[in-house]
Order: sequence, then C-alpha cells, then structure tokens
Amino acid sequence: MAELLEFRVPAGRDRTLLVWGLEPAPGLEHSLFSAFSKFGLLYAVRAHRNAAVAGPGYYAIVKFYSAGDAGRAQRACNGQRLFQKSPLKVCVCTKQKGFQQHFLALNSNKCQELANHYLGFNSWSSRIIALQNVSGFDGENEELGETLQKRAVKYLCAVEVTLPNHGIRTRGVALGEADVENGEDPLEFVTATRRAQKLAAGRALSNAFQKILIIILENGKVAVEYNSTLEELTDSLTEEELKGLVQVNELSLEQFDFEGEEVLSDLSFNDELPSREMPSN
Repeated sequence: MAELLEFRVPAGRDRTLLVWGLEPAPGLEHSLFSAFSKFGLLYAVRAHRNAAVAGPGYYAIVKFYSAGDAGRAQRACNGQRLFQKSPLKVCVCTKQKGFQQHFLALNSNKCQELANHYLGFNSWSSRIIALQNVSGFDGENEELGETLQKRAVKYLCAVEVTLPNHGIRTRGVALGEADVENGEDPLEFVTATRRAQKLAAGRALSNAFQKILIIILENGKVAVEYNSTLEELTDSLTEEELKGLVQVNELSLEQFDFEGEEVLSDLSFNDELPSREMPSN
C-alpha cells in the first residue's frame, strides 16, 4: 500500500517506536540515532530516565516520518543488543498520552531534510520572490508617547519552490518579526533586521513545502503531488503581481502569522509497558 508523507510533524502511532531496557551510557541518543536511522529518516530521538519503580535504566522514543520505516525498524531491532550488552525491547506505540493532536508544520530546515532524503538534493530549488520591510504598517509603535526604545522589525517574504522533474511549483508567504530592545543602537537594529528577514524567509519556505505531498509507492519509488486544498490567493498571482502586493503591503499581515512552528512536546507512553517497567517523564 502506498504511503503519504506531508511536510508536517509526523503524527500517528505507527510512526513512533518505544524502546526500553536501555543501559545508561554517554551519547545514548546518538547511539539510538545511528542504529535506527539505518531504516529511514528520523524526525526525533528522545531518551528518558526510567521512573523509580521501574529500576535503573532508560527508555526512548524514536519518531520516523514513515510508518513503513518504523515497522521495519521495530521488527529488526526488537530483542537485539545493537549497541549494548543486553537486548532491547522495541514496540510500535499503540497508546499515547500528551501527544500533539493538531498538525504542526515542519520548520524550514526539517522541510529541506525531508525533501533531500526522498526527492534528492538536486531535485528541487527555491528562490525568494520578494522580501519587504512592513514594520509599522499595522499601526503598531505609533501610539502617542511611545519611543523607539523598544520596537519590532517585521518583514514579509514570498518564496517559490520548484520541482522541475515533477512539474510542480509552489509558493509560500510568511511574516517574520524580531524585537529591538534599544532602537538607538544601530547594531542591534541591524541584527534584529537580519533575524526578521531570516525568520520570514524560513517560514515562507516551510509554507511553500506544505503544498507538496510525497507518495511512497509499494515498489519503493517516490511520486509527488500538489496539494490543491492548501492553495492560496497568492498562488494564482503572477510574479509581478505578487511582488507588487508585497511591496505596497496590500496583503493582510495577520494571515501570514506562522501558527504552526513545530514543538517537540514530551510524550508519555505509560500504557505501553507492564507496570514494573512503566516509564514516566
């Protein structure tokens, strides 16, 4: 059966493994990453100390992007020693507590990592269409008596991602903001400007990737589709029209506030283990 991957924080029990019976050792998460990344791209690896009732040792949460990769890793690693003297216990999670229920967008670095892994380093490209300073356009920092001692620098950025081999071109528009604590310090203002520009460009790139779907076929080949359900008004504009809107700020800034930064919250899998081995965060 084909598997669908989105440029979002991977959700679903079948993509998360619980590993327990871990012996304390320096670089434990690095060892786990090295062992499990052989089966596919990992989103995250987290190791935690066992609860007092479970005795000494650690357990870990290993999160894959692909459920197929997670399943192969579980079957291959369960009962194996891997990097320690005693065998590990590995299971696919069936019950989760404290898990993020809503979908969160991957940050730009994770998006690029996912695209490079499944599509190849040279299979896609991105470019900035427009990057505009929109500080003060929303009326902030203009109240009577307010000084420049503290203000915010805001940039609006439009980015285009192209997959030439698949005939797909997507766009993302996002807002980046950075506070300037002391508006009289030129260096601090320059630093905040660069931070806001980088943040806007990264969020716009992530937004563009959200409209791309990766499909892993049964034969292992990869297909790509455009997710038209996420299409926005800015996607139908010509490049010149989009540049014009960004430059004159005829777009509502609120719609480009990035609400989906990825958050790696602590997970609890208390129902996964027998009570004598029950971990807790």
